Amino acid sequence: MTGKTILITGCSSGIGHDAAHGLRERGWRVFASCRQEKDCARLREEGFESPQLDYTDEASIHRALGEVLEATGGTLDALYNNGAFGIPGATEDLPTGALREIFEGNLFGWHELTRAVIPVMRRQGHGRIVNCSSVLGLVPMPWRGAYVATKYALEGLTDVLRIEMRDTPIEIILIEPGPITSRIRANSVPYFEKWIDWRASPRAAQYEASLLKRLYAAPSKDRFELPASAVTAKLVHALEHPTPRPRYYVTFPTHLMGRLRRLLPTGALDALIDRAR
Repeated sequence: MTGKTILITGCSSGIGHDAAHGLRERGWRVFASCRQEKDCARLREEGFESPQLDYTDEASIHRALGEVLEATGGTLDALYNNGAFGIPGATEDLPTGALREIFEGNLFGWHELTRAVIPVMRRQGHGRIVNCSSVLGLVPMPWRGAYVATKYALEGLTDVLRIEMRDTPIEIILIEPGPITSRIRANSVPYFEKWIDWRASPRAAQYEASLLKRLYAAPSKDRFELPASAVTAKLVHALEHPTPRPRYYVTFPTHLMGRLRRLLPTGALDALIDRAR
């Protein structure tokens, strides 16, 4: 794959960080972007080209892409939209402003960057755009309404884009991980503290019994959790196979929920998810 170029977002840790290293080892020229400059600086020390890119800042999106295109001479073989965050909390306690913020970071910014990349790929006659969704883009889970909403929207937008781009040489692909070792839970705590007034909630006792323990307890491995390298393995197939699949499931829960949502009535699936939380 010598000479192939890719822009990856959300590379400070977890899925993005592993993807950057994994693809570089396979000969890709990786532009490993991060939301914060301090993380970009760390990645540059690791030998990456690392433009600062914040999905909630339209100027930074176009500035980062401009840096990439200047470095490559105006081409880009692949884009991996990955950076995202969560705002845990009961949906009835979620201010609309919180939804606006998370949609800026988890959907609108992705769309802005994708729209900017498509003309580049059209001109060069090829390209692949991979969006990292989630098992929570397939089924809902309590306490995750904001994140689920963005991933459901991402699934729909990506599916439509894939169909619309069938008459172009650009492949549109989804990856849907389940539980993966990452910092997304720890990274969600500041957003929870900013937006959720859990003490004033009619569900305050439920917060204390479940969500607070999960958010503030020492990190522990979830059942069926896989390392980020499991996602990278699917990303490699999506990028390098001559005929990539439209979507890739990662982890047992994603495979299971993908099947159950097709087989079970909605009420039965709701009851199963409610028991599992």
